[in-house]
Amino acid sequence: MTEPQQHLYLVDGSSYIFRAYHRLPPLTDPEGTPVGAVYGYTTMLWKLAADLDEADGPTHLAVILDASGKSFRNDIYEHYKANRPEPPEDLVPQFPLIRDATRAFSLPYIEVPGLEADDLIATYAREAQRMGWNVTIVSSDKDLMQLVGEENGARIDMLDTMKNQRIYLEEVEEKFGVPPELVGDVLALMGDSVDNVPGIFGIGPKTASKLIAEHGSLTAALDAAPAMKPSKLKERLIEGRADAELSKVLVTLKEDCALPQPIAEMKLGKIPPEPLAAFLAKHGFTSLLKRLETGNGSPARATDLNPPKPSTAGANGTAEQNRQPLPEMPKIDRSAYETVQTLARLEEWVARAMAARLVAVDTETTSLDAMRAELVGVSLALGPNDACYIPLAHHNIGGGGDDMFAQKPAQVPLDAALAALKPLLEADSVIKVFQNGKYDLNLFARSGIMVAPIEDTMVISFALDAGRGESGMGGGHGMDELSERHLGHTPLAFKDICGTGKKAIGFGEVPLDRATAYAAEDADVTLRLYRVLKPRLAEEGGSRIYERVDRPLIPVVAAMEREGIKVDRARLAKLSEEFAKEIARLEGEIHAAAGQEFTVGSPKQLGDILFEKLGYKGAKKGKSGQYSTDVSVLEKLAAEGAPIARLVLEWRQLAKLKSTYTDALQEAINPATGRVHTSYSLVGAQTGRLSSTDPNLQNIPVRTAIGRQIREAFVPETGNVLLAADYSQIELRLAAHMAGVETLKDAFAQGEDIHARTAREMFGEVTRDTRARAKTINFAILYGISRWGLAARLEVAPEEAQAMIDTYFQRFPGIQRYILETLESVRAKGYSETLFGRKTWFPRINSKNQAERQGSERAAINAPIQGTSADIIKRAMARMLPALAEAGLHDVRMLLQVHDELVFELPEERVEAATPIIRQVMAEAALPSVALSVPLGVDIGTGLSWDAAH
Repeated sequence: MTEPQQHLYLVDGSSYIFRAYHRLPPLTDPEGTPVGAVYGYTTMLWKLAADLDEADGPTHLAVILDASGKSFRNDIYEHYKANRPEPPEDLVPQFPLIRDATRAFSLPYIEVPGLEADDLIATYAREAQRMGWNVTIVSSDKDLMQLVGEENGARIDMLDTMKNQRIYLEEVEEKFGVPPELVGDVLALMGDSVDNVPGIFGIGPKTASKLIAEHGSLTAALDAAPAMKPSKLKERLIEGRADAELSKVLVTLKEDCALPQPIAEMKLGKIPPEPLAAFLAKHGFTSLLKRLETGNGSPARATDLNPPKPSTAGANGTAEQNRQPLPEMPKIDRSAYETVQTLARLEEWVARAMAARLVAVDTETTSLDAMRAELVGVSLALGPNDACYIPLAHHNIGGGGDDMFAQKPAQVPLDAALAALKPLLEADSVIKVFQNGKYDLNLFARSGIMVAPIEDTMVISFALDAGRGESGMGGGHGMDELSERHLGHTPLAFKDICGTGKKAIGFGEVPLDRATAYAAEDADVTLRLYRVLKPRLAEEGGSRIYERVDRPLIPVVAAMEREGIKVDRARLAKLSEEFAKEIARLEGEIHAAAGQEFTVGSPKQLGDILFEKLGYKGAKKGKSGQYSTDVSVLEKLAAEGAPIARLVLEWRQLAKLKSTYTDALQEAINPATGRVHTSYSLVGAQTGRLSSTDPNLQNIPVRTAIGRQIREAFVPETGNVLLAADYSQIELRLAAHMAGVETLKDAFAQGEDIHARTAREMFGEVTRDTRARAKTINFAILYGISRWGLAARLEVAPEEAQAMIDTYFQRFPGIQRYILETLESVRAKGYSETLFGRKTWFPRINSKNQAERQGSERAAINAPIQGTSADIIKRAMARMLPALAEAGLHDVRMLLQVHDELVFELPEERVEAATPIIRQVMAEAALPSVALSVPLGVDIGTGLSWDAAH
């Protein structure tokens, strides 16, 4: 009788560890040791064992781990994996416990110093295959896909447990465009920024796959390069040959390692319950222990870290339908809060917070401007109703006025309090939870306290629910709104504590009992919101965007706000004077055209002049009975030959630029720093773009002479220059990738003028006029423009505009397919997604109101593209300063982010060294999460003003 074929499962334990760490909130065991990753790893291993037991599972199984330290690849290439950050400090003590967890399951685990887990997996897989065994590698690692295939009736495949997907020949070819034996050749060409495998710069996955598929091997592709037609690709292949050949050595798996444990010893039997029970009890995993004791071995109900996502098709669902079950928390009891008035009590709270490893923090200050505000008090929360307020700068006991003779309340001296709080706020082992933490980070940084690591409930809410508020659920991400929406609680309002108008008092004058009720409640609510919202990230697919894009950006943006940028006050004053003269001149012409004087800035008076006195057609009245004079009305009148409309448009632009920039920027100069410090909102635009306020630096006109004059006033300090790095046509590049438009992808790959290429495709020739039209159409199509909208922009009849749209879709059918598929998906799910998983909700996408529905459709078409663009520049920002610091460029400062552009200040002699690093970080920002099939172009310029840097 023939023995059944043996089946070896090799679990890539290292990938399990990091997945577990990032998918669960921080947890500690009874001894205070961090165990969040341990718990996640345990449940994932449990689920794997249960699933395999129910299926036609393995006869043998082992967990393979990476041993700490360098591998033999570092001897070949010293920079191998040099870009990888050190593991988080709270994860380091969990590594030995993860080994304990594996032993508790009575499973063998294998690690060998100097060898990577991939090499051990490769060696064991090949050895088992030679023995005639089937092998399944439990991983989604692309490097391991080189092993997939069958020899002598023995098959190696992979199992991605997160997607519950088997990976075999078809899946590998779909991903790489080549069979498994050529995957290493593709990887060698494209490189890997995570492992710092160089590859050939500028060659992405698609180009690499195409080259290897056409030529059959890396060597053949490199040998063929000299005979290729002249192109950037040819140059890159020739110049980068050595890097590609080195990369091939680095990505090739070692299949001949000495086996530290015989395969036969990996036989999988029934898991003995005693060691597992002891391990679960020791670390406080009570829910798993109960499941073990009751014999409920299927962990899918409660321990599955990747459960089926709840249906979100109800785009018009109510808040109640979308709310997750609340953790059990008592009602808010403001009487339970403590006022901390002695250093001894503060030190006790700090010690408790250190032990808890998680604390919510909030501050009370004198101003909403974090660069000018003074600290009045700090509040902490360790659990529901377990919160305190630490007054630091309250003026008197009774409140109600700033009486210099009033007795000050007992409170901890400011310097002593900050010295006590600093170790807690800077401790890597303690998570600090904030609501809009960027403000608090800047406030503490001004006192020399660099707070980390942090969580932010406002940013978590945005990652989960951006755009949902359109359906009436409440769309803001402020604490009060979130508290009412998720906790059913209305917090005390600031105005109820401090009053309004002339009777308003500063927070430092509020009696301590009232101040404590208000401030400690804010910290308490923040902690409760964290407990409600953080688990939803894993449940609803928001972890990836929050952990990889949004959370790392918070301290980066805070630092940019602190840097600020210098402006030339004299230049601004001169511009204000010039604008005032021009505004007065335009006002005179407007009055002459109207035949009378009136207030140009009054929409009512202007409407009466245009439509009653002058008798222009096309008047529209709003609900108030007032004529509309918005920009679309004035542009239409100007196009129809009304000179007064053109004059009013010019007047409005100048008046706005004067009030918003040339006047306001002078007022915004911080007297302490001499610089302007804008404030960025991380939740301001629902597609994920940053927005800027106080002052808004993102709406300065880019292409007008007036806009350039304003940018000339932004200058560096003496001896420095400004450097502007701008993504070139990033949204069109992303559209080409996301829609799979080969014509456009090829044009970008060859470095062609994309608008000229579009003009040639659409109109058969490239002239100044056809290129300008093609440029308008390229961008308009991505915003879901209608025939009437395009007609207005191009000044043609709607029928002609429709014919252009039809021609565009004929020439680039992928764009139309992308639009239709995007709309179909959003209608079904209620949200769009970027390439990085950022969701934007469109609750009105199925509205019966045509205007609402069409508005949502236009936004939904562009959201994945604009959102992906925003995600990419955010990733670049988070990586930028570490990359510059690694190169010793600590004096290169990142100052501004304006849509697709980053602005830096640096010594002039640093430009040559900094430029290639900035370009590379931006060009590779999507990797490794997303491999784009088009290169990201980055234009860089420098100068003695922001304008000169363009």
